Amino acid sequence: MNIPRLLASLTLPAFVACVVGPTSAHAATPVKLVTEETMVASSQPGIQIYVRNKRPANQTHFDAAHTLVFVHGATYPASTSFDLELGGLSWMDYIARRGFDVYLLDLPGYGRSTRPAAMDGPADAGQPVETTAQAVQDYAAVVDWVLARRHLKKLDVMGWSWGTTIAGGFAAAYPEKVNRLVLYAPVWLSHETPPTGDAAKLGAYRTVTIESARARWYKGVPEDKQADLIPPGWFDRWQQATWATDPKAASANPPVLRAPNGVTEDIRGYYMSGNATYDPGRIAAPTLMIQAQWDQDTPPYMSQALFPLLTGAPWKQYDLIGEGTHTVLMEKNRLQLFNAVQNFLEEPGPR
Repeated sequence: MNIPRLLASLTLPAFVACVVGPTSAHAATPVKLVTEETMVASSQPGIQIYVRNKRPANQTHFDAAHTLVFVHGATYPASTSFDLELGGLSWMDYIARRGFDVYLLDLPGYGRSTRPAAMDGPADAGQPVETTAQAVQDYAAVVDWVLARRHLKKLDVMGWSWGTTIAGGFAAAYPEKVNRLVLYAPVWLSHETPPTGDAAKLGAYRTVTIESARARWYKGVPEDKQADLIPPGWFDRWQQATWATDPKAASANPPVLRAPNGVTEDIRGYYMSGNATYDPGRIAAPTLMIQAQWDQDTPPYMSQALFPLLTGAPWKQYDLIGEGTHTVLMEKNRLQLFNAVQNFLEEPGPR
């Protein structure tokens, strides 16, 4: 077992494909990447899940140790974070250039996936959209599609924030399909208490302003460290790409992004009420838990409580990155995250 350490610093649908050349010196051997996009059917009627794939253009061999599916968190899609080019490189690029067949998905109600009908009416007129249970099944649909496409029995699973309850829930429910598991900024039992009265009433979705997104990002960062946390222009690039995925964002004043409330219902009903949506003891894959020290959305105490409960993992590790937030994947210390995850994925061990 690795000890915890502190880091200082089905018929297949048709694809639309394009080839992307190397743009970064970070890759040891720059390679051309092929990008493909498709929609995978959800088990929810009429709902399609957006999926993006990147891999080396000359890749012909696929295996469990080099195939990965990423799922996002509670508020923002994967397509504008995991594969957002910043400084000439996205995290998805970084993994693909190291010989991985890597996928992301936007859950229903997010990004480029179908928005359930309840998201087009007044928020308070519908029930919370896309619960964790539904998200696990949507993730499973994409994993099964990838496994069928590549003729594999298992692959690597990675989630960010709320996505860790989805990835963890999938790994616990389908251990035979998981090669390795990465939980980036894990959600676990909260020290906060759920609100009561009117504050507990949830509509189908919630709305997020640009300024509230900015304030949330910087929450918990020491004042003297805020100026250089996010390289110039990176926040704006992310914000514009993310808000552009919501066809109704620009019509509001100020512009707002709609985000499903199923996650909010589950955080209150489970994690803020002393319960979890999955049993970590059922996870049977090598597991990495990783986050940054200034994370206020999923504070380190959550990971430190979850870590001992991974009793079925053949080996596990917990990494804490210095001077970063919940969104360290788009900050100055992002390469510490990328390198640590890549080392875990490529480290020799039981597969």
